[in-house]
Amino acid sequence: MQSRREWFKSSIGLGGLIMAPSILTAEEIKKYNPRPVTSIVKLSSNENPYGPSERVRNAIKDSFGDACRYPYEYILELQKSLAKKHNVSPESIVITGGSNEALRVTGLAVADDGGEIVAGQPTYLALMSYAEAWGGKIKWVPVDSNKGYDLGKIEEAIDAKTKMVFIANPNNPTGTLLEKSSLSDFCERASEKTIVFCDEAYYDYIEEPEYPSMDYLVREGKNVIVSRTFSKVYGMAGLRIGYLVLKPDLADKLFGEYSPYGRNKIMAQTNVLAVAAASEALKDKDFYSFSLKKASQEKDKIYKLLDHLDLKYVKSSTNFVFFESQKHIDDLSKEMLDKGVRIGRAFPPFYDWCRISTGTSQEVDKFISAMLEVYS
Repeated sequence: MQSRREWFKSSIGLGGLIMAPSILTAEEIKKYNPRPVTSIVKLSSNENPYGPSERVRNAIKDSFGDACRYPYEYILELQKSLAKKHNVSPESIVITGGSNEALRVTGLAVADDGGEIVAGQPTYLALMSYAEAWGGKIKWVPVDSNKGYDLGKIEEAIDAKTKMVFIANPNNPTGTLLEKSSLSDFCERASEKTIVFCDEAYYDYIEEPEYPSMDYLVREGKNVIVSRTFSKVYGMAGLRIGYLVLKPDLADKLFGEYSPYGRNKIMAQTNVLAVAAASEALKDKDFYSFSLKKASQEKDKIYKLLDHLDLKYVKSSTNFVFFESQKHIDDLSKEMLDKGVRIGRAFPPFYDWCRISTGTSQEVDKFISAMLEVYS
């Protein structure tokens, strides 16, 4: 294996991606708002290292004068925009304080009904953790050898007690994407037996052409719920705004009847500033494209590093990479933190795997440097 110094020297030639200088112009910095490199680089939470965009920041400033108002009427306008995006009625859109609230309140609604949820493992836990905390039961189905959902076994696990099936696609923490026809067929069949919740937080990062959102099943009146967020590709994690797409009668049942003031079982909704930001973000196609491009570039750099270190990884349809660390995640976390990089937490039962988020070019370069030292 090459020494760290030799690899640094040769890396520019490996497609020009690893360690290649990536310097934004002053205009790009203003438009895309990259976070500054700090002494501890945080690549543990799948945050977009860019944003909010200049257009979104201006929209937030312009909305300050409305901050004395309750958000209801502003939410109604955003509902209409999102309804148009997903080709559903406004009553099918439930706006929440981040998609985490959407997942948690759904978990609470299912648990309150004495429900059992079928879910793959590992996956994003917000819905299941909240359901368990309020008396719900979880039936876990391990991922397959490729770290993807085993839809066959998930379907076999559905029984008379099942109130919901949870699917995160692309999945977190593995980054895997289900084959589109298999997913569609599964959701159509499963939604005849129970509610299917499809967490599409990372949908925008999917590079496969014509990959369908499961919102088409909502339009067909199926018992399917789709969640989306403005935290990832739009770079608005700190503003806390997300939403659900589902048929109105199912929304009435789970979250309270529709009114211009929201549904009475939704706890936080969101705020005027976040609504203004989300409305503008939907129009800012330039920032959207930039975010996707940068995430793809940094993933390629991480892949090449992992290839060099001979560490297995899952090709990702998200803004992070899941790789086999060949050491306990707690040990690797400490070693990397000592070198100024915070990596993802443990995801049982894969204690010798690590999730690393894409950051700015400089942040990923710091990750690469630390990894080369740790694995030298």
